Amino acid sequence: MTMTTSGIERLNALPQRPYLPGPSPLQRMERLSESLDGPDLLVKRDDTLPLAMGGNKVRKLAYVVADALAHGADTLITAGALQSNHCLLTLAAANREGLACRLVLEERIPGTYDPQAGGNNFLYRLLGAERIDVVGRGDTAGGLRRAAAAARSEGRTPYVIPVGGSNPLGGCGYASCAVELLAQLVEMGLTADRIVCASGSGGTHAGLVAGLIAAGSDVEVTGVNVSRPRAEQESSVTALTEAILAFLEIDAALAPDRIACRDEWLGPGYSLPSADMLNAVATVARTQGIVLDPVYTGKAMAGLIGMIRGGELTAGQTVIFLHTGGTAALFASQGMFTAALG
Repeated sequence: MTMTTSGIERLNALPQRPYLPGPSPLQRMERLSESLDGPDLLVKRDDTLPLAMGGNKVRKLAYVVADALAHGADTLITAGALQSNHCLLTLAAANREGLACRLVLEERIPGTYDPQAGGNNFLYRLLGAERIDVVGRGDTAGGLRRAAAAARSEGRTPYVIPVGGSNPLGGCGYASCAVELLAQLVEMGLTADRIVCASGSGGTHAGLVAGLIAAGSDVEVTGVNVSRPRAEQESSVTALTEAILAFLEIDAALAPDRIACRDEWLGPGYSLPSADMLNAVATVARTQGIVLDPVYTGKAMAGLIGMIRGGELTAGQTVIFLHTGGTAALFASQGMFTAALG
C-alpha cells in the first residue's frame, strides 16, 4: 500500500489535549511466548497512559475533549457499562480541565448496580462525578439525551461523548496510535504480522485500521469481540473505519477482508466471565507480571492464546497485543477468580 501523506498530515494537525507524554511502551512478552511455544509476542502498554488508571480512552479523549473545549463546553456527559473505564477516564479528563462531568451507566442486568461497589464505581465517587444516572439495557442513547437536556435547563453547556468515545474524531486517537506503533517497530527492527485487540464499541479497532491504511501498512488487525456476534461487530467496525477515513479525507478503499472480528472467546456475553478469560488473565499475570481486566483485555488475550494454540499464529511471526487498560474493573470481580487462581 502507499502512504497517504495528506491523511497523516490532517491527523497530525487535529487539535488535541496534552494527555500523552510520549509513545506508550512496546515490550516483549518472552515468557508468555515461550510458555505457548508461539510467535514473538509484544504488548503495546496503553494501560500505562496518564489520567486515572490509564487505558485506551485517553487517546480518544485527547481529541474529543479538545473539541469540547473549542465548543465552549463546561460539562462533559458520557455513558457506559456499570464498570466503564471510558466513564472513569472521561471524568478524569474533566477534572484535569476544570469541567463538570455527568455519567449515564447502563444496568444490563436489572438489580446489579451497587453505588457502593468497588472498581470503577468507587473511582467515580473518588473523582467526584457530579451526577450518575442509571438506565436500563438499551437506553444509553435516551439517557444521554435526558442528561444533556437537564444540563441545558440548568444553564450549562454540555458536550456529549458517545459510548467509548467511538466516533470518527475519537477514532483518530487510534489512527495516531497505529502510526506511533509502526515507528516503534522500525526502531526495534521488527515487522509485525498481526495486531490483536479487544473490539467493543469499535473506536480502537477501527482507528487502528484507518491509521494503518493512512500509513500504507498491510499489517492485519484482529479484533476479539467482547459484546457482539461476529457479523454484527464486523459491520459496525467497518462503518466506523470508513467514517474515520472520510473524516481524514483519505481516499482509500476499505478491502472487504480488512476488518476481522472474532467471537469465539465472547463467552456468555459482555462483562460475563468465561474459563478462557480467567485462565488468560492468570497466565499473563504469572508469566509477565502484567495485569489484564476481565471485560476487554482478558477476553482479547484469551483470543490471542486461542489463536496460538489453534495453530493460526505460529513461531516465526511477530504479533502485537494492544493492552487497552481497564484494570480497575478487576477489583470489582475478585470472586470470579477464586477457582482460576487455585
